[in-house]
Amino acid sequence: MLESKRICGLATLFGAWLIGSTLVAADDATSSADHATSPITNHAIFKKGKPEALENARRPAVVSTTVFAPTEHDWKYCHHQSLGVLNNRLYAIWSNSERDEDSPGQRVLYSYRDETGWIRPRILFQPDIDADGRLRILTAGGFHEHDGTLVAYAGDYSIDRKSTRLLARTTRDGKHWTEPRDLGVPVCPNHGPQPTASGRLIIAGNTAFPYTDDPTGLTGWKMSGIYPAALAPFQDNPATFWLVARQCHLANLCEGAIYQTDDGVLHALFRSTGATWPPPSFNLWESRSGDNGANWDAPRQTSFSNTDAKFHFGRLPDGRYYCLGNPVGVGRIPLVLSISRDGVDFDRHFILGEQHYPRRFDGGAKGGEYGYPHSVVFDGHLYVIISRQKEMIDVIAVALSELKGLDKAANAANAASQP
Repeated sequence: MLESKRICGLATLFGAWLIGSTLVAADDATSSADHATSPITNHAIFKKGKPEALENARRPAVVSTTVFAPTEHDWKYCHHQSLGVLNNRLYAIWSNSERDEDSPGQRVLYSYRDETGWIRPRILFQPDIDADGRLRILTAGGFHEHDGTLVAYAGDYSIDRKSTRLLARTTRDGKHWTEPRDLGVPVCPNHGPQPTASGRLIIAGNTAFPYTDDPTGLTGWKMSGIYPAALAPFQDNPATFWLVARQCHLANLCEGAIYQTDDGVLHALFRSTGATWPPPSFNLWESRSGDNGANWDAPRQTSFSNTDAKFHFGRLPDGRYYCLGNPVGVGRIPLVLSISRDGVDFDRHFILGEQHYPRRFDGGAKGGEYGYPHSVVFDGHLYVIISRQKEMIDVIAVALSELKGLDKAANAANAASQP
């Protein structure tokens, strides 16, 4: 059994390096694995210290559909999107503000796909007004479905990034929702609840990973994560992960995502962010839990590349693991699906998006061609929801049969090339 302890430490320092490949001179190149302490890798090609390409990436046929594109009369900022499924129907949820990212008054919208397409979004969560008269800030926190009930979540915090709480509403038909309820856990989710093999639900926050054994996802939440005990009682919101970095002398780690391998170990991967100390490593970092998410070990740097962007992990019906994100390039393009048979070696790569979207409306912190992916497997497809320049919400669908077909062709080509 993996020993798990919540500790500070592991100040693995990193700098620029080059990755050997046909694109980089051999005498200038070293392997990123030399600088990593976790075996998880995607074999990215680095140049001048930044991930530039993935070998043998393929381009499956995809279908892209717009969920929402604001007009002059709509609020212009859309981000933090997730997908869910209820009664054989896709649902989408996202954050929406009038102009700027995470500004007071930011609310949460939702939509669903019916026979005619995606309906015009509706307001699901409205921010409260604090005692000082200022509007609070809401962030969409994803969905969880159990026994015919869909739960929608939202992180809620004040303008000074305090009094963080998790809100939830439920529905059985997608049209009628219960009133918002405070779940009593101070977290702003990065991804909604995700079940482990035991049925325990875990929310991936920035550095906190609350868990519950209530299958409804509405009660019994307990805090856990990589934050130090010195920061307890801890609130996980867009400001507090910087405190964890300084307390633990780590990289600025945030926006976790989890998956579980067949040995029962939970893997939490983190984005490394920030232009100041310490600089981003352009690789994901990993923490592990061997006790079903109750405790997590010290984060380690992987050699799975990342361009300072959010990502999402999952498993395909055939048992393979996948990651969706922006592991190479700049400006959160391209959108890449990386697949692994063992949850360690992500060696199959598929480009799902690489088209420029021209931003139509200005706004604070707006940008990113294929930002903040989240995914569900449904109806024989992998559906991926992304924000375009934090303005338009799109869903990209790729048939699972298409991925298998490309894999077969690649395996045949590899076999034919062997002596």
